[in-house]
Amino acid sequence: MTTTKTPAVLITGASSGIGLALAEHYLAQGIQVIACGRNREALQGIRGATPLDFDITDSAQVQTTATDLKQLLFDNHWQLQQVILNAGSCEYIDDALHFDSALFARVINTNVVAMGYCLEHFLPLLSSGAQLGLMSSSATYLPFPRAEAYGASKAAISYLGRSLRVDLAEHDIGVSVICPGFVKTPLTDKNDFAMPMQITAQQAAVAIFKGMQRQRNEIHFPGKFTWLLKLASLLPESLLVSLLAKKNN
Repeated sequence: MTTTKTPAVLITGASSGIGLALAEHYLAQGIQVIACGRNREALQGIRGATPLDFDITDSAQVQTTATDLKQLLFDNHWQLQQVILNAGSCEYIDDALHFDSALFARVINTNVVAMGYCLEHFLPLLSSGAQLGLMSSSATYLPFPRAEAYGASKAAISYLGRSLRVDLAEHDIGVSVICPGFVKTPLTDKNDFAMPMQITAQQAAVAIFKGMQRQRNEIHFPGKFTWLLKLASLLPESLLVSLLAKKNN
């Protein structure tokens, strides 16, 4: 007798912001959610979700979590249909002339290297027909001021997603690169600049859910903002520098 398995989604960075909104939206659709993050108390507050607390930057912790996850899936007859690697950080280079290499390393380690740990240990748990979501950013479309670390990390994720899409095609695993515009979260609340066309985390969650369900290669939103950035990216680089560079008084 074949036992029908219940579909499940794993979301990292689920304790706040977009990750939390995603967890709540998936739960509202009747989908089993495995909510991951470092804040155990916050994860346990997501009613209906199964919490897994660990630090994505610690390879040993990710490996241990993957072992626990494999057993969790087996015990509950769950099938991991989606993994959304949403966790990340953002710090800005305030003085490019005196480049902060420690800051740069922190952002790259959290946003890129740690994602590698998650891919190593979670990808083997995905079955044929599954969808992987990688959180990039619409910041990759243009060379924004102070975004050397954040933008570089997200550009790496975008390329990583495209390359993985090619290599995972033979396993029938799709890859969605997620490129949000400005979303109101505890992370963006720290920004000290204007954030045009900002949307809520709940609106972002709906857009990501729809894109993942449709197995979109790229999920970018809000459309008016991201298409403007894409169009602007076609301008000559010299003009972009002139428009975006800080003006001397």
